[in-house]
Amino acid sequence: MAVRVEYRRIYEDPTPQDGKRVLVDRLWPRGMSKEKAELDEWLRDVAPSADLRRWYHHDPERYEEFRRRYFAELEDAGHEAALHRLRDMAAHGKVTLLTATKDADHSEAAALAQWLDRRRG
Repeated sequence: MAVRVEYRRIYEDPTPQDGKRVLVDRLWPRGMSKEKAELDEWLRDVAPSADLRRWYHHDPERYEEFRRRYFAELEDAGHEAALHRLRDMAAHGKVTLLTATKDADHSEAAALAQWLDRRRG
């Protein structure tokens, strides 16, 4: 049975249930030390483009269109290595995608978790 990819805010305390902790934001989270983050990896290259991030501006009303555009970006060769790394980690255990976004349910981490879950098999 496939292990689900989860997501949550990086500002929440790490738990043993997180599995591999992977930051998927392009920018380092404000006020977060590398020690406190307890990351296994920071995969900036899987984040949405700066243009898409600015357009979206974390507006929940734009989330569906953001997801559509982000999924299209994920098909670009520039994301290939980072996506391969995420798929490999997920094939070997639980992965939690982390974001600094206040609304994790409308974030690139949530969208990426859905994208990965749909493509595993």
